[in-house]
Amino acid sequence: MLPDKRGYFGAFGGRFVPETLLTPLLELERAYKSLIHDPKFRKEWMGYLHTFVGRPTPLMYAERLSKAVGRGRIYLKREDLCHTGAHKINNALGQALLARHLGKKRLIAETGAGQHGVATATAAAFFGFPCDVYMGEEDIERQAPNVFRMYRLGARVIPVKSGTRTLKDAINEAMRDWVTNIRTTHYIVGSVVGPHPYPAMVRDFQSVIGTEARKQILETEGRLPHYLLACVGGGSNAIGLFHPFYNDRSVRMIGVEPAGRGLQTRKHAASLAKGKPGVLHGAISYLLQDRHGQVMGTQSISAGLDYPGVGPEHAFYKKSRRAEYVSASDKQAIAGFELLCRTEGIIGALEPAHAIGYLKTLARRLKKDDLVIVGLSGRGDKDMPILEKVFHDKPN
Repeated sequence: MLPDKRGYFGAFGGRFVPETLLTPLLELERAYKSLIHDPKFRKEWMGYLHTFVGRPTPLMYAERLSKAVGRGRIYLKREDLCHTGAHKINNALGQALLARHLGKKRLIAETGAGQHGVATATAAAFFGFPCDVYMGEEDIERQAPNVFRMYRLGARVIPVKSGTRTLKDAINEAMRDWVTNIRTTHYIVGSVVGPHPYPAMVRDFQSVIGTEARKQILETEGRLPHYLLACVGGGSNAIGLFHPFYNDRSVRMIGVEPAGRGLQTRKHAASLAKGKPGVLHGAISYLLQDRHGQVMGTQSISAGLDYPGVGPEHAFYKKSRRAEYVSASDKQAIAGFELLCRTEGIIGALEPAHAIGYLKTLARRLKKDDLVIVGLSGRGDKDMPILEKVFHDKPN
């Protein structure tokens, strides 16, 4: 399975970096390729996923949600039940373990919604690393609960004041730090973005989601799902769910991007719907850019999806038509958030709320007994400051 030796998924991916990063990236690739197939490494990582993270996470039949949608049998892959409250810990723990094998002394990360920052701070505390997390000023304000959690875990949160003060700019600053401290520091990239080998490495660490889901749905229903549905920003939770089903051609994959205030405006972050191929953060993929090729600002109610690009494997899935990519607006995400709360008693994050919000649109294509697995990538306690503003005049 892709990527190829140069780190390309078809026409997307690669390694577009300063010369100072080439040697450490090659070192990282060699170490990752040797360790990911090492039974001892995998046993250690999977052991931590079981005893520390709480895997396997449940695949839950959402009966009342299914009735509300009107068609299909909806299952939720409950990544919100992972330790730290989201799927991000799967990758953070794997990369921290890799950094320990490489002899690194410090971890850094970027974060938007804060879940990757919390996961990295957690892994750093667990393994005894000092940790710095770069986070845009706007995201620090709207994701205050996760900032507090990172501090309590011993991490230093470094505000990013440049550009849009969101995830894109946090990645820029983390990369600058990494270039400066390359010998001692490992950069834990949080999504399937960046230069090779990061997109493939993060995918492999997150594929535990789809591997579990595939086994669980066969045990529960005796058949594969008809649809997989997940939100897509950078795309780590979606690719983690999709990848183990890649060769199951009967399974349709749908990624839901953030349409923000509407695709007809510039207030969205739908890179696959409205972007064009270009280079961002070391790889070729679809990204939002103006007519001069400059990266555009984005808008989404969910900080974790507020990114102007997307992982190169998703770009490959789109171009090869292996997956379909749609979008959901802020209003649809809020409706999805409320729907999940009221039908299943689950307060999910605003990121997967985009996928829940799209379910009623998907229902028009469903047959009565079609199986749908939705990636519930995180819980919503981090989003309370945002949601309090949305619902402040709607107590009921």
